[in-house]
Amino acid sequence: ALGLSAVPDPLPVAPPLVHPETLQKNWLREFYQVVHTHKPHFMALHCQEFGGKNYEASMSHVDKFVKELLSSDAMKEYSRARVYLDENFRSQEHFTALGSFYFLHESLKNIYQFDFKAKKYKKVTGKEIYSDTLESTPMLEKEKFPQDYFPECKWSRKGFIRTRWCVADCAFDLVNIHLFHDASNLVAWETSPSVYSGIRHKALGYVLDRIIDQRFEKVSYFVFGDFNFRLDSKSVVETLCTKATVQTVRAADTNEVVKLVFRESDNDRKVMLQLEKKLFDYFNQEVFHDNNGTALLEFDKELSVFKDRLYELDISFPPSYPYSEESGQGQRYMNTRCPAWCDRVLMSPSARELILKSESEEKVVTYDHIGPNVCMGDHKPVFLAFRIAPGAGKPHAHVHKCCVVQ
Repeated sequence: ALGLSAVPDPLPVAPPLVHPETLQKNWLREFYQVVHTHKPHFMALHCQEFGGKNYEASMSHVDKFVKELLSSDAMKEYSRARVYLDENFRSQEHFTALGSFYFLHESLKNIYQFDFKAKKYKKVTGKEIYSDTLESTPMLEKEKFPQDYFPECKWSRKGFIRTRWCVADCAFDLVNIHLFHDASNLVAWETSPSVYSGIRHKALGYVLDRIIDQRFEKVSYFVFGDFNFRLDSKSVVETLCTKATVQTVRAADTNEVVKLVFRESDNDRKVMLQLEKKLFDYFNQEVFHDNNGTALLEFDKELSVFKDRLYELDISFPPSYPYSEESGQGQRYMNTRCPAWCDRVLMSPSARELILKSESEEKVVTYDHIGPNVCMGDHKPVFLAFRIAPGAGKPHAHVHKCCVVQ
């Protein structure tokens, strides 16, 4: 299986930003390289903010992306596919801008997908695309988070899409998720943990409760997408600017704090960090690149709240966001946010057992990012590649039709 996340279009601003067609070409080239390297038999691709911020104007790029994926030579051995695109951007109540792609290799036999309305599995044949409104599609569950979860963002598109599959007698849910962002660096810096961390905690807890409730039998699950997890801002700033003095800049009319300037106590009062609502300008980007930034993982705390419900393999790749969208700047971060591991592939305890049990046969698990040296948009896609040993799920539960219930 191969899971990926975060495929934003670049924002429509002036050059030298990468043109959408060039970005798409680069993105697909790097993606196909990962497919060629790992040769997955079942592949799941989860996209968020599909079509970018300017959704209606970007629809032509979306159509080209889908057609290319389904018809390219690199994907010719995937004889079956399911594509679910939430394109109903006129529905503020339901629109999530999520896109979920599932590809099945021609060598795989007897693959089934769950019908949530009929409550039974159906054999997967052919290639099918579902778009516009997905509310009437019985092969998935889709929800947008309630508006009161993030009231300051009127047009929030955050939510999740869930599908259920049965491969080699193993049943599992795949959940495409997009959680709330940090609206202001200044607000995020005020408390530890930040108010935004609390909002994401609430939303992710809601998703986990939904996918293990009593409506359906419980199975292993993988949740992957843009969690918008951020480093604990207060702790990071205190560490990066240990000996700094802080200058506070306030708006003349409202007295509201609009900027914080951290200066070295000596060394001619050199500016170390400038912090505004949408500015995180630290003087030394190398700290986010040295050893792939893993020294900063101690400040990556948001998943710890779910330590008994969600697992993740060890991270060895650099923060996945926010990368520059300038041509030729594939490794550089923008100075808008503190770099963070926003994009993740997480799993339930039983899914983790499934992977580890199969891994004991040979080292076959890879958790990494895509396109390290290429502009892929402001997020680097993240993937998890692994093998499931035949019958790996059988010893723990009874077989229900084609599927194992865990």
